Amino acid sequence: MGDQSKDRFVCAGLPVAQAGIPHWQQHLVRSLEALPPERLRRLRSYQPLGAGQLEAQPTDGDGERAPLLDLASNDYLGLSGHPELVAAAEAALHTDGVGAGASRLVSGSRPVHQALETALSAWLGRARVLLFPSGFQANIAAVSALADRHSLVLADRLIHHSLLVAIRASGAQLQRFAHNDLDDLAQRLGAARQANPQQRLLVISESLFSMEGTSPKVPELGELCRRHGAALLLDEAHALGVLGPGGRGLGHSHDSIAMVSGTFGKAFGSGGAFLAGNGLVGEWLLQSSGAFRYTTALAPALAAGALAGLAQMQANPSTALALLARAKRWRDGLEAAGWPRPPGTGPILPLLVGSDRATLTLQQHLETAGLLTVAIRPPTVPEGTARLRLVLRHDLPQGSLERLIQALGDPPERPCN
Repeated sequence: MGDQSKDRFVCAGLPVAQAGIPHWQQHLVRSLEALPPERLRRLRSYQPLGAGQLEAQPTDGDGERAPLLDLASNDYLGLSGHPELVAAAEAALHTDGVGAGASRLVSGSRPVHQALETALSAWLGRARVLLFPSGFQANIAAVSALADRHSLVLADRLIHHSLLVAIRASGAQLQRFAHNDLDDLAQRLGAARQANPQQRLLVISESLFSMEGTSPKVPELGELCRRHGAALLLDEAHALGVLGPGGRGLGHSHDSIAMVSGTFGKAFGSGGAFLAGNGLVGEWLLQSSGAFRYTTALAPALAAGALAGLAQMQANPSTALALLARAKRWRDGLEAAGWPRPPGTGPILPLLVGSDRATLTLQQHLETAGLLTVAIRPPTVPEGTARLRLVLRHDLPQGSLERLIQALGDPPERPCN
């Protein structure tokens, strides 16, 4: 936030043209000046301490280094520091080096990449899997493979930003249907088919929405797409490892899904991402995807860590079930304490507060009590719905819920209808 503060100071009370700022920067300065303080973001560093604990690192000179209970990260199964994952990544560092050095289609492919793709293919029941360095990049590739400027994309109103960027890049027409509202989607699909029977249609949704904690009815969603001849892209980034049979996601065994997008930076405890589909879709990705062709391959150590994470999921399926049972207890406890019950059944529990300022104040209050949560504000969520995003991890100590409820205090009064 230092540069932003400097710009505010330099330009305070002066037209930007008089503040010695190059012309091309003036729009940036004005845009930063227009941001209210409660919308400014800043980076902070944290040092893992183990067992769901982090230590906040001072960002400007002296400051306290207080341990914090991590209620913010997506390391749902607590695998990022697991000895097996660390050992696998370390071994790959010694055999393959830190980076792959080239794209997969040049000299960047390693045996560990193929091993991970093969293991994921078998686990998910999808014929073809391709790895990507990030989930954002994988989603760009997925939409580009399934839509172009002649297509109509019908997307859940709350899909991830990466998917919206991908739709814009594809040139496709976009319609957004009400969140998890299959009736709204059905009407739009029917109207689209009637208006242009030959148009390519792509429907995009997520199996676990990262800021809402909600999930669509995936079987019905898939059947609706099949009936209207629409491809279905399902982003399973937050569900894999936690939801569905054996943690395989809510889209597992549903052939109506054209492509599944997944990431390794959450339940897998590593980094990177993948796309999975049938043989035809996989071959089309390989032959046509610039997002795959023109990027350095996923770091071998991350691929090795993800492969070890998958092995842990397969060997310990009860971990995900225990996490879901804990999520239900947390929802019950928060509701009993007077807070609106967080929707969904997974490990993401949004605690709706409302205003940006009130949410930031509550975040700071909880941090003072040793609990790390993050205020999620617009544009990530709709205006007036700022929230604390509580995330459960398998390795949280017992008594964490009671500690949270005590620190939260009385819930804010709900507006009268």
